[in-house]
Amino acid sequence: MTAHRTVLFWFRRDLRLHDQGALAAALGSGTTHLVPVHCQPPAGEATPWGFARRGPHRRAFEGAALRDLAAGMTRLGNPLLQCQGQPAAVLPALARAVGATTVVCEEIAAPHEQAEVAALRTAGLQVQTVWHSSLLQPCDLPWPVGDLPGVFTTFRQAVEQAGIQPPQPLPAPAALLPPPAALTDAVWQAVLHTAGAAGAVGAAQGQGGPGGEVEVGEGAGCDMRSSFPYGTPACDGGETAALAHVQQYLASGQAHTYKATRNGLTGLGYSSKFSPWLATGALSARHAMAALRRFESTHGANEGTYWLWFELLWRDYFRLLHLQHGRTLYRARGLSAQPLAPHNAPGFARWCAGNTGQPLVDAALRELAATGYLSNRLRQVAASYLIHELQGDWRAGAAWFESQLVDYDPYSNQGNWLYIAGRGTDPRGGRRFNPAKQTQDHDADGSYRRLWGTA
Repeated sequence: MTAHRTVLFWFRRDLRLHDQGALAAALGSGTTHLVPVHCQPPAGEATPWGFARRGPHRRAFEGAALRDLAAGMTRLGNPLLQCQGQPAAVLPALARAVGATTVVCEEIAAPHEQAEVAALRTAGLQVQTVWHSSLLQPCDLPWPVGDLPGVFTTFRQAVEQAGIQPPQPLPAPAALLPPPAALTDAVWQAVLHTAGAAGAVGAAQGQGGPGGEVEVGEGAGCDMRSSFPYGTPACDGGETAALAHVQQYLASGQAHTYKATRNGLTGLGYSSKFSPWLATGALSARHAMAALRRFESTHGANEGTYWLWFELLWRDYFRLLHLQHGRTLYRARGLSAQPLAPHNAPGFARWCAGNTGQPLVDAALRELAATGYLSNRLRQVAASYLIHELQGDWRAGAAWFESQLVDYDPYSNQGNWLYIAGRGTDPRGGRRFNPAKQTQDHDADGSYRRLWGTA
């Protein structure tokens, strides 16, 4: 008789079924039963700077990704268990209830996420983590991660000269292993009660409400001034919309003009808009790249399509920096030996509110607060203004972006703020953007500032 073995699969920042290396590892581990689970942190969890770690826009977008994932899991015969609660409380209680000792999940090389895994191991669980968020496999690079070049250009050139390409994305599973018979709705609710996980949603048989759904205010996600109106069907947070968007974007031919338009300030089409779905994991970078290569094989490659590869390599580089430096990237001085100036708390408050008196910066911060999205160009301008003009602590700005952005990614957010502050690996010692020049270059007619009421 075959012994029953149950494994918990913990969805983290990989809210998809396609190209799911961690899920494939769980399904291929010899287990007979699978318990898929997602733990939504409490909405009120705060940063050291006094505001919510996950603001309403981000929660709403992630909630949409969870709804789509849950629907997909139900179709495959093993509904997703969802709750609000810390993994360190929920997962050990769930494991005891179903007789599991192993958790399989995505590897995330950032301090908060690593602490979550450490807490599970301290609770006695075996945790198998699988790295699958990058375009390239770290083991395929020309050097060990510890020897990663300190300059992105050197990294990119070495990758390209070696001809390194990403693995082909994995297909979505055609079926899932069943949940254990012990996992009834009553058992699940008892687990949540034991763990103190209030506000749980979802159930072992797929009954219960839509996981992660939150209120953000009337029409907030459908603000048509937004360059990414996540409340509309085309910008829904789920994997279904993500895959459709990649197909639509490439079919439109916009990839060929990406480099020429990528510094735009408004509109859905000036950039690829892959980042929101990449951030939640509803879209795999490898899927996006494979689709781009197919487009190039049919329609030709040019500077625009190359620049999409270029940006995905930047995304990988920020991930690899975390594997190389770890918690050091989160120190006040980052990788720099320079001391940190005192934080300008009043200036930071004005900056968050879009009330600095600098019209382009204020318009950017108002857009961010109203929509949860901001163009890459304006992120750089806003970050530079906080650090170099207001003498604000770069970590406070990084935390504000973490709270607000629907496409918050721990690696890219930290990497970009370190880059602007001159506390990462870049040898130029920071990037200071002149707001007057940026206004002239990107909003000479004042249309963006008028859109957000600062002109």
